[in-house]
Amino acid sequence: MRVLFIGDIVGSPGRRIVRERLADILAQRQVDLCIANGENSASGFGITARITQELLATGIEVLSGGNHIWDRREIMEYFPHEPRLLRPANFPAGSPGSGVYVGTTKTGVKYAVINIQGRTFMIPIDDPFRTAEAEIAKLPPDVKVIIVDMHAEATSEKLAMGWNLDGKVSAVLGTHTHVQTADNRVLPNGTAYITDVGMTGPHDGIIGMERGPIIQRFHDALPIRFTVAEGDIQMNAVLLDIDESTGRARSIERLNYRLD
Repeated sequence: MRVLFIGDIVGSPGRRIVRERLADILAQRQVDLCIANGENSASGFGITARITQELLATGIEVLSGGNHIWDRREIMEYFPHEPRLLRPANFPAGSPGSGVYVGTTKTGVKYAVINIQGRTFMIPIDDPFRTAEAEIAKLPPDVKVIIVDMHAEATSEKLAMGWNLDGKVSAVLGTHTHVQTADNRVLPNGTAYITDVGMTGPHDGIIGMERGPIIQRFHDALPIRFTVAEGDIQMNAVLLDIDESTGRARSIERLNYRLD
């Protein structure tokens, strides 16, 4: 089974490369399941109902989130209508939406996607480690393919989650920092891991935003509006090869596509 996971989609440039390139990538790479992190797809901050449907129509099956998932307040009322849009499972009980989606591919393979958020250098929500283990324990026993989006700032926390879940899930894939790391590997017990999948959007800015305002903020520490950059549009992703009978990963490959 081949799974494509697309790194954080940022603004209209990120949506554009997904819209224009994804169908060909899915066909060429013979992808069975496509997942993407979409929490920055609405002008760099949050996601809307319209954008959710736009992205799901491109061939993405599940959209994960993170700390920006609530930035567009309209999304709170939309969560019950679209189970394929996730927010981190370790937000406190009673938060809108769900952090887990269980589905079936077109070829009949059952899978689960679990969205978890770290706490180091981020808001102190519920324990991501205990939450991840609890959510895995709830899954039906015939769900072998389990993909975890670990949305976190600290590399150590992401790596700790990878080792903690090695052999319990098919993949632990880091998101949030928007910079693709080069540490993709399959851990000893069959879990594919990467500290950060990277970013899908404009790479001529600073993690997707125009350079000037961010540099100014570092100079004077004063509030300033950030806007999405426009140039050098890239899609960062990883391609997983998973044994669907056991859920163990065979390989994880870093991918990088540019919009001509």
